[in-house]
Amino acid sequence: MTDSPIGRVTRIGEHELSLRPLDPADASALLRIHATPEVARWWGEPEEGFPLSDEPDHTRLTILVDGAVAGLLQYWEEPWPRYRHATIDVFLDPALHGRGIGTQALGLLVEHLTSERGHHRVTIDPASENAAAIRSYEKAGFRQVGLLHRYEHRGDGDYRDAILMELVREP
Repeated sequence: MTDSPIGRVTRIGEHELSLRPLDPADASALLRIHATPEVARWWGEPEEGFPLSDEPDHTRLTILVDGAVAGLLQYWEEPWPRYRHATIDVFLDPALHGRGIGTQALGLLVEHLTSERGHHRVTIDPASENAAAIRSYEKAGFRQVGLLHRYEHRGDGDYRDAILMELVREP
């Protein structure tokens, strides 16, 4: 057992949950999960190099459930001290939806970002029509702070709105 949320094994129901740095061996399982209709609906088609090299400025973590690859968390950090914060994204294998696993994984990442990386503020921006994700993020402590109009290009010539959510930890 470790003090860091990364690598710590947490029980959730009958399952063991942990986060680890992305390993190249995780790529095929993450691509499989990304291709499921439930994930692809929100994430679109994976970029060339996903998940290993498509977003070099993001840090990616693999979500493990009972030792198996179950999803991905990623974060990006604003380095400028005046506006320092982190923003995150997540997807989870649809076979595990509705069990609190994504909410718990988000909690571990927020703990890492606040206690180890020194962030007081973390943001996430789900599509406004992704009600299940919004509920999960609220359960993890995020609150809605705004609507981002025509925020994300859907690839079909149209845009969708997103909800800006944040979690702020007081010093």
